[in-house]
This record gives sequence, C-alpha cells and structure tokens, in this order.
Amino acid sequence: MALPLLAISMPAFAQECDAECQGVLEYEREQGGKAYRIAIPNEISPISITNEPIDLIEMIIVKGKLPEAKSDITETITSVRLSEGAGERLENALSSVPGLQQFRRSDARSANPTSQGVTLRGLGGNASSRAVLVLDDVPQADPFGGWVSWPGYDALNLASIRVRKGAGLVSTGPGALAGTIELDSLQNQDKLGGGIAYGSRKSAHAKVAVMRRLDEGTFSISGSYARGDGFIPVIESQRGRADRAAPYEQAGIAIRAVAPLSVNTELQASLRAFTDERDRGFDFSDNQNSGADASVRIVNHGDVWNWSALGYLQLRDFANRFGAVANDRNSVALTLDQYSVPSTGLGARFELRPPLGDEMELRVGGEWRRTAGETKENFFFTGTVPGRSRTAGGSTDTFGGFIEATLKPSDNLTLSAGGRADHWRIAGGFRKEVNIGGTVRSDDKFADRSGWEATGRAGIAFQATDTVKLRTAAYVGWRLPTLNELYRPFRVGADATAANELLSPERLKGAEVGAEYNAGDLKLSATGFVNRLGGAIANVTLGQGLGIFPGVGFVAAGGTYRQRQNLDAIDSKGVELDGSYDLGIVTLRAGYAFVDAKVTASGPAVTLQGLRPAQVARHFASAGLEYSGDALDMGANMRYTSRQFEDDANLRALRSAPTFDANAAYRITDKIRIELRGENLTNTQVQAGISGNGVIERATPRTIWFDVSLQL
Repeated sequence: MALPLLAISMPAFAQECDAECQGVLEYEREQGGKAYRIAIPNEISPISITNEPIDLIEMIIVKGKLPEAKSDITETITSVRLSEGAGERLENALSSVPGLQQFRRSDARSANPTSQGVTLRGLGGNASSRAVLVLDDVPQADPFGGWVSWPGYDALNLASIRVRKGAGLVSTGPGALAGTIELDSLQNQDKLGGGIAYGSRKSAHAKVAVMRRLDEGTFSISGSYARGDGFIPVIESQRGRADRAAPYEQAGIAIRAVAPLSVNTELQASLRAFTDERDRGFDFSDNQNSGADASVRIVNHGDVWNWSALGYLQLRDFANRFGAVANDRNSVALTLDQYSVPSTGLGARFELRPPLGDEMELRVGGEWRRTAGETKENFFFTGTVPGRSRTAGGSTDTFGGFIEATLKPSDNLTLSAGGRADHWRIAGGFRKEVNIGGTVRSDDKFADRSGWEATGRAGIAFQATDTVKLRTAAYVGWRLPTLNELYRPFRVGADATAANELLSPERLKGAEVGAEYNAGDLKLSATGFVNRLGGAIANVTLGQGLGIFPGVGFVAAGGTYRQRQNLDAIDSKGVELDGSYDLGIVTLRAGYAFVDAKVTASGPAVTLQGLRPAQVARHFASAGLEYSGDALDMGANMRYTSRQFEDDANLRALRSAPTFDANAAYRITDKIRIELRGENLTNTQVQAGISGNGVIERATPRTIWFDVSLQL
C-alpha cells in the first residue's frame, strides 16, 4: 500500500537529508507516529501539494516549471544526457538522438553559424531550423536567420534535455514542424564547482558554476570559455597555400534567480550573454556572433489553479566575411563583408490549467512573438575596397491562442487533443543596394502580408499491460519564413543563392504510431511516422556560372546559382527505434532511425522531383555503453550517418560517416574528478560539404581531451 505523500520545504529537507540523498525525488520518514513519502521539490519534477494537514508542512517552496502535461504520454520523447566534463558541447550530446541533425555535419567549432539549423525526421530543405529549441519555455532560434547559436548554451546549468518528436505541439507553437528540444535550467541546489579541459590543437574549454539555495529561493551564476587553434577544414589532398587552420574563441555567462512570491507562486528571472568568433580556414572567412537574452517567468503551482506567465527579450548581432578561393587554392579574394546583422526577438506567453481532477487536464493559453532585423553588407570588391553596399530586412509577428484537453476515461487509456490558431504578419520588408559614394542601384519596398495558420494534434495512448504501452497521434503544424530567407541573398564559395520575398509559410501534415516496452531495467520503443511538408522552403538550383543572375549578380565559373523557393512538398516517412538496458553499474543504449524523404516539385524546380532533400541522410544509428563504479566511470559511443547529398540536385554526395567516441573518468576524491576523452577516435573523414568545384570540407578529426573538474 502506497504511503501518503507529504510536501516538505527545501530548508527542512536540507536539515534532515545528508549529501547522499540529494537529488532523489522521494524518500520515507516518520512523523507524528505516521510514515510518509517525502516529495522533494526539484528542477525536473516540481512538487505537487496534497491534502495533508497544513501543520505537517513547514513551508512549501514551489520550484520549476509547470508539471509535465498529461498529453506527454502520446508523444515520442527522448532524454539526453550531458557529460560532467568541461569540454562537452550541447550540439554534440544531441547528436546521439537518431534522426536529429544540423544542416551540416560540422559542430560549432568549425561550422559557419548560419548552417546550424536543427531538424528531425528528414524535414530539411535549407539551414533554417524545423525543430524548435526552447530554454525554460523561451524559443531560441536566431530572430533573423532561424539558426541556433550553440556556444551560447555551454555556460548554462541544465537540469534536463528532452527531445519531443513530431509536430502539432500546440503549447510550443509555430516552427515546431519536426519537434521540440527542451532545455530546463537547474535550480534548488547548492553548487560550487567547475572544470577545465585541454585538448588537441591547443584547445581549452573551461566552465564554472556557483549556485546557492537560499531560505526562500535560488541564485546562480555560471560561465564558460572555449578556444582552440582549430584544424584545416579542407581535406589534405586538395589544400593549397590559402588553406590554414580554423581557430575559434567562444564565451558565455548566465545569471538566474528564483524567489517565491507566495506559498505557491515563484518568480524566475534569467539573464545570459555570449560571444562566438570562428574562422573558416582561409583569409576573409571570419565570423562573429553575439547575443544577450533576458526573461521573466512567474509560475503558480496552486492546489486549485495552475498557471504560468512569461516575457522575454533577445538581442543578436552577427558579422561574416566571404572570400573566393582561386581554383588552385593559392590565393583568396574578398567578395562579401556582411559587417552587421542586428536582430531582436520579443515574446510573451501565458498558460492556465483549471482544476479538473486526476482524470482530466485542460491547458489554455496565448502567445505573441515578434522578430525584427536587417543585414548590412558590402560587396563588389576591388582588392579590399568595396564598390557596393546592401541593406535588407523587415519584421514578423505572430499572435496565437491554444487549448489542449487530456482525458483518462480509464486507468489504461489516455486521450488528448489540442488546437491552436495563429495570425501572422510579415511587414516592413525592404532591400536596397547602392554604389558606394554614388548612385542607388535598387530600392525595393515589399508589400506587407498576413494570414491565419492552424496547429493541431490528437493522440491516443493505451497501457496494454504493465510493461507495454501503445500510442498513436496525428498532427498539423506550420513555419513562417525567416527574415533571412525572405530578404537576404548569400554566397558559399563560388555558389550564390538569391532571397525570395514572396515565400509562403511551410505547412506540415503527419501521423505516427508507436509502442513502448518498459520492464524497469529494459526499455524499448518503436515509432513509425509519415509526414508531408507542403511548401517546403529549399535552395533551388536555377543555373550555373559563368554569368550574371537576378538577385545575386555575378557567379563565377564552377559556381551554382540558386534561389529560395517553396517546393510542392517534402514527403518523409520512416521508423525510429530506441532501447536501453540498465544492469546496475553498466548501461547499454542503442538507437536507429530510417528516414525516406523525397521532394515533390513542379515549375522551375521540376528537376528535383523524386530527389532527396539536401543534407538529409537515409540512416542514422547510435550505440553506447556506460560503466559507473565507485570511483571509475567509463563510456563508449558509436554514431553512424549514411550518405547524404550536399545539394538539392543530388549531384554532390557526402559519404557515410561512422564515428567512435570514448571516455574514462576517475574520482580522486569526492570533490576532484579527472577524465580522458576522445572524439572521432578512428579519425574518420566526416565530409561536411562539397563546393561547386569539388573541394571537400571535413568536420572535426580525432580530438583528445584531458579534463579536471572540481565540485565543492
């Protein structure tokens, strides 16, 4: 018979629980001659208030976000572990999720930031994200370009990382066509520590975190720093005198404070800032990315009504230079100086959950998002002197409301359905080009546009036995084009891509069916899905250089001319498999995703009919083994991505990429930990890109790290 549940404050818990039981969700104690289960408020499972007499509760300090929605049971959810080491990176940890990918295979030490959008289930097309990354409910994509600034998250104290696969998540809203990656901040802990890692090519990563649990609230400050001399991106057989190592330097800081406003309500305030400088391995290939975020969230965990309110501000700036490398790769000419791309993101969100009992849950809410930004760039260079300049940008707004209901008509059946309506507006679009010191070449003002779009999801989960759960869901979702897609042309090497101010929103329809087996130590899941992304935005090939093309101007011989266009659709279907086996001190994990994605196209893009979307592989697999002893921890991970195509025309194939990582860590004392870790130990050539003239760029080669961490 289950013991009654007693809520207890963090100060009381700290007084009676030593360090060995910190972090557990429940434990038992005796009070007043009765036995109770103690629910400890923490960052993952916020406390719920029971009907116990108030004199048994010293004080309840609510912590964290609202409880996980009951509709979660109809979703495919994967939890991601982040290593304790200072050198571990968020985007690399996420690569263990089969089917989750960035547009290119390079990580944030060598990739261009604009290529680091994130997606799932083969819903690619270009580098804008089709999965939404959120931090404490705040959307994180760059307001101008839709990519993710991954180094900006290394400084954070994270409690959990969860990947929700599939569209139609009405509380997340626009953009989550492929799913959502949720980051939740750590709180309710006393923590003082950090670490430093030194690795190959004079690389160094450092992290430090201070968190204090106060009588009523929590305060934390954390920071990170990373730098490295980098590797030469171009493969050895194709290098010339212009090629060199690509260094990087990145830093971030995060401050977070949590304070109770009442017994059931708390205020959470967060500030963070980051800077990111990278080089692409030749002259005129440097880029800088920086940002600052602020958010305030109020969460109420009442014994009757639950609600949360959120407001946030995001500031970003980006700078980037491009150089054209000669065919013999012995010289470089400056072609573009994108010297500033300022952008702003603003938003507010509210959610209410009325008291309906254990058998039913209702979520009602509303949200507003705004993005605004512009690109400022010089081009048409003579040596290092620009002849022309361009500015382009605009703004977007979405206003939406959602409702979601979950019903448990029996103990083994869960039904959920939700809908959301959003009004969108694209406004103030412009593009202006001038001859520097002379005439205006063009001054375009684009008509404002607006419309309505719907998001929806319906799901069923059936607990067939104590160990087997069956689930199915159908959904619709949408994504608004980014300001970058609408207004900014760009170049990669000799290739040039024009913007398209007439792009329409992407719209997805899909369904999935899955089964889960959970026997405690053995967990297995399988999910089959079918998605159709109508109006998928892709970079469509329209011509080859040598020549002058609309929207981009001159394209050199060997270069490709493209324009962003709405395809008829991308059809993606596949299967996802996940499993883990916990043997106590040893844990085995494995995952696999098969993604069959094809383009449906007509008109100027008809040549793409039946081809695979750019940068989408057919097979993803990962496997891992972890050993955790009293003092020694060891792990090994294998990842595999099959062949994929660099381009929309499927002419430049990137070969398959199996990689192997391993680590061994030893706790010298309770406070000091050392670790030896290796990335890509087999030194596999992971091809990340192929230019129009066949030059191959690689991702991170073999890298060895030695890490020392300290926890006080």
